[in-house]
Amino acid sequence: MTQLRTVQVLGGGGAGSSAHVRSLAAGLVARGVRVTVCAPAELDHTHDFLGAGAHVVPMPPRNDPLTVGALRAVCAGADVVHAHGLNAGVRSALALAAHRVPLVVTWHTRPHAEGARGHVLRLMERKAARAADVVLATSSELVDRARRRGARDARLGAVTLPPPSGLGDLPGEKARAELGAVGRPLVVTAGPLEPYRGYGALLDASRRWLGHDPVPLVAVAGDGPRRAALQRRVDTEGLPVRLLGARGDVAQLLAAADVAVLAGRWEARAPLAQAALRLGVPLVATAVGGVPELVGDAAELVPYGDSVRLAAAVSRLLADPARHAELAAAGPRQAATWPTEEETIAQVLSVYDELRAGRGRHLPDW
Repeated sequence: MTQLRTVQVLGGGGAGSSAHVRSLAAGLVARGVRVTVCAPAELDHTHDFLGAGAHVVPMPPRNDPLTVGALRAVCAGADVVHAHGLNAGVRSALALAAHRVPLVVTWHTRPHAEGARGHVLRLMERKAARAADVVLATSSELVDRARRRGARDARLGAVTLPPPSGLGDLPGEKARAELGAVGRPLVVTAGPLEPYRGYGALLDASRRWLGHDPVPLVAVAGDGPRRAALQRRVDTEGLPVRLLGARGDVAQLLAAADVAVLAGRWEARAPLAQAALRLGVPLVATAVGGVPELVGDAAELVPYGDSVRLAAAVSRLLADPARHAELAAAGPRQAATWPTEEETIAQVLSVYDELRAGRGRHLPDW
């Protein structure tokens, strides 16, 4: 067969999906596949798809006719188009509406919206699911969701991100000194400052830690629309929280932490959870979405929005060296059960080969 040609499409691109596309592009290129990545220019600046050996076509994160037309031209010569995320899936479906180029869509997460916006997003999910030849979903719950939305072929495609690298010899001491956490516990979380990420409950929990001696410092890496409101709460209530803004050194911050926290309303294979377990940093996370499936017994799980139980779980880990050490050892063991990068790439390539050799793309009936 001739050389396989694939187009990888990213919309806005969260940290996990963008890192996955970078890993996937590098692995596919190493196997002789021609890879084109269509993504907003800022994602290439961050993840260096060009450095992975891919051809890069900048695309704005919107679905206007000009953008869809440009994507249609890029995809015209592809053997397989692989879209990552809901926006990218809908955009790719529109671009391929009259073509029999196979379409794979990876669902990395689920949309978070209510009311009219939530209805629109559900319609987008249905379009993306029904247009795809194969939906690869990063958790069992997302597989079921894709099937409910009309996917003809939905499979578990667990995305394992590359292990943290470039930590240096003594990352902890430097990071703790920078944050002002020398001589006190450090609790780290990361992610966009959105309502569904559970930062309100985390701030409520931090108020309970004011009675500790010494008081733990909570470091939050990330930016977003809730930053001003969260900072007002921190200042008004005198909370032991630092909002760090967007950071490119989250792995270094995690390596310095005593405890990592993931407080969101829904997660699949959260990059923060993956990094924390790999690094042996005890994790307290909400028992939502794909998190229990990801972490197994290697983390403390609490209900979403329950600041009392969140605070208590972190307090126990800080006060109980034996339990802290138990989770620190369990994290890398659990991470060793995840698919490797090589296995993830091999699964995707097998799907491509199946679609290329076995059948042409169905035309969506939406």
